[in-house]
Amino acid sequence: MRRPPSIGALLLAALLALLTLSAAEARRHDPEKLSEGHIRDLHFGDVLFLYFQQDDTHDFEALTRVLAYQHWGRMPHHAEDAELIAGSLYLQEGMHNEAGEIFERLLTDNVSSGVRNRAWLYLAQVWYARGYYDKAEGALRKVNGRMSPDYEAQRELLLANVLMHQRRYDEAITQLTGWRGAPVWSAYARFNLGVALVRANRLADADPFLSAVGTMLAPSPELAALRDRANLALGFAYLQANQPERARPALERVRLNGPYSNKALLGTGWALAALGDYQGALTPWMELRSRDVLDAAVQESYLAVPYAFMKMNANAQSAEYYESAVNSFDVENARLDGAIAHIRQGDMLRELLSSGPAHTATDTPLLHGWFRDVRSLPRTAEAPYLYAVLAGHDFQEGVKNYRDLVYLGSTLDRWGDSMDAYQDMIETRERAYAERLPRVDALLASGKLQHLQERAVALGNELRNIEARRDVAALGTDTERDQWARVQRLEAALAGAPASDDNADIRARLALVKGVLYYRLNDAYGARAWQEHRSLKDLDLALHEAQSRWIRVERARHNVPQNNGEFAARVTSLRQRIASLQTRLAATEQRQSAYLAQLAVEELEEQKARLAAYQVQARFALATMYDRAATMGANRSKPARPVPKEGDEDAAGPGSAPPVANPPPAANPAPAPEPPR
Repeated sequence: MRRPPSIGALLLAALLALLTLSAAEARRHDPEKLSEGHIRDLHFGDVLFLYFQQDDTHDFEALTRVLAYQHWGRMPHHAEDAELIAGSLYLQEGMHNEAGEIFERLLTDNVSSGVRNRAWLYLAQVWYARGYYDKAEGALRKVNGRMSPDYEAQRELLLANVLMHQRRYDEAITQLTGWRGAPVWSAYARFNLGVALVRANRLADADPFLSAVGTMLAPSPELAALRDRANLALGFAYLQANQPERARPALERVRLNGPYSNKALLGTGWALAALGDYQGALTPWMELRSRDVLDAAVQESYLAVPYAFMKMNANAQSAEYYESAVNSFDVENARLDGAIAHIRQGDMLRELLSSGPAHTATDTPLLHGWFRDVRSLPRTAEAPYLYAVLAGHDFQEGVKNYRDLVYLGSTLDRWGDSMDAYQDMIETRERAYAERLPRVDALLASGKLQHLQERAVALGNELRNIEARRDVAALGTDTERDQWARVQRLEAALAGAPASDDNADIRARLALVKGVLYYRLNDAYGARAWQEHRSLKDLDLALHEAQSRWIRVERARHNVPQNNGEFAARVTSLRQRIASLQTRLAATEQRQSAYLAQLAVEELEEQKARLAAYQVQARFALATMYDRAATMGANRSKPARPVPKEGDEDAAGPGSAPPVANPPPAANPAPAPEPPR
C-alpha cells in the first residue's frame, strides 16, 4: 500500500524538529519544504529503514523497534524525532488518541510552522474520517496562520464539513460563503454550502449552489458522481417542500447508470405522480423495477408501479403487479433469512478476509492497518446483501480493527515460537557450558598465563642486559651467533699456542674474520634492537589481551549459570505474558467478531423489516382491491342505489384508495467527501 503523502511529511518533519536555521537560511527556506537531517544513532537509522519500506508489516515492526529502542535509550540524539515517527506510526495503525498526545506534546514552536500546520491538518483529516469531530475541529484550530492555497482550501472545507456534522449549519454557511479555491475544491465547497442551506431550511438560497454543481462539466468520474449527488439532493429537497414541478428537472439531470440513478428514478416518478401524471410516472418506475431488487428504491418501485396503475383505474394490471411484488418479497425474505443464519454461524469474517489478497503463501493476513479498506466480497450466497453493510462506516472501521486483531494474533504466535527458539538456545548454552567446564577449570588452574608473563619479564631483562653490554652478537642470527662462538673458541685455543710464523698467520686471518663478522653484527645491531623492543611490546599487548580474556573466562565461569538463569526467567516471563495477551486477544477478537456479525445482522434485519412493511402494504392493497371487486360484483346484482349528490363522498369508488407506497424520503444529503489527495 502506498503511504499517504502527509504521513511521510509527518515523518520528515521530525528531521526538522531539532534543526535551527540561520536568518539568511530562514529567508530562503519555504516553511512547507523539508530540510535535510543527519542520522547520528544507528538504531534510529534502523527505524527509518523499516519505515520507508511503506507497507503495513514493516510499519508494525518499525513501531515495535522504536518503542524498544526508546525503552533501552538507544536513540539519545533523536529523541523527539523518534517520538514523531511513533506518532505517525500510531496514526497508521489507527491509534489516534496516542498519536494525538504525541503531537500535542511535540508540535510546538520548535518545529517549522509550515510542517506543524500540515501535521495538524492531516491529523484533523484522520479524526474526521474516524468520526471524532470535536478533535478534528480542535486540530484545525491549532493551524497557525494561512497555509499554501491548496492546503488552505483543504483546511477550510474540512472545517465546514466538521461544523455540518455537528449540526452547526449557520457557522458552516459563514465558513463557506466567502470561500475561494481550485475548481475541484470549489465544486465540493458549493455542494456542501448548498447542503448546509437545505438543512438550515433555506432552500431558495441553496438552489443556486446545488444547481451550479448539478449542471457543471464533469471531466472525471468523481465530479460526475458529485454532480449527480447535487441534483439528487436538490430534487428530494424540493419533493420534501411539496414543489414537485421544481424537483423534476433536477432529478432528470441524474445519469441513468450512476451510483444515484435508482434514487433519482424513484424521485422522478414521485414528482410526476405528485403532478398527477401517473402515466409518465410509470416510465421511470418501470425502468427501476427491472433493476436489482436488493436496492431499497427498487423495492419501493414494486409498490409504486401498481399504485400508478390503480390511480389510472387499471385494476387488473395493478393486481398483477401487487402479486408479483408479494412473490418477489417472499423470495428475497427467504434469502435474507439464509444470509442471517450464515452470518450467525461465524463464517462471514473469515470469508471476507480471505476473499481478497489478504493472505500470502503462508496464509498469514498481512493487510492490516487503519488505511486498509474492504474492497472485495466473498463469493457466498449472502454476498449481494453485504454491499450495504460494507458501505457502513461502523462496519468498515470494525473490520479494520478485526483485521488488526487477526494480524496481532499471528504476530503473537510468531513471538511465541521465538520464545521456544530462545529456550532452545539457552539449553544449548547450558550443555556447551557443562561440556567445556572441565577444560576451563584445568586451564585456569594451570597457571600458564602467569608463566608466560614471567617469561616476558625475563626476556625484557635479558634485552636490557644485552643493550647494557652492547653485545652485538647476542642479537645476531643463529648462523652469526654460531660463527661468533667459533671465532671465540679459536681465539681461546690460539691464546696458549707458541709464537711461530704459522700461528701468527692464523691469528691474522682470524682477526680479519672476526673484524668482518663484528662489522656486520654491529651494523645490524641498532635495527635488531629496535625490532626486539617492538616484539616485546607486541608480546606485552598479546599478554594483556590474554589476561583480559583470562579474566573474562573467569567471570564467565561464574556468571554463565546466573545469566542463563536470568535469560530463562525472562523467556518464561515473556512466554507467560504472550500467553496472557493471546488469551485477551482471542476474547477481544471474539467480541469484535460478534459485534460485526451483529452489525451485519441488524442491517439485514432492517432490510427484512423494510421488505415486511412493503409486503404488508402490497397484501393490504391487493386485499382492498379484491374486496372492492367483490363489493362491486354484489352491487350489480342489487337494485341501483341513488346517484350521490354533489358533495357526497363515495368511499368505495375506484381510485379513491390512499396510496400505499412510501412517500419520498426526506432530503438529508451528507457532506461530500474530500477529493483524493
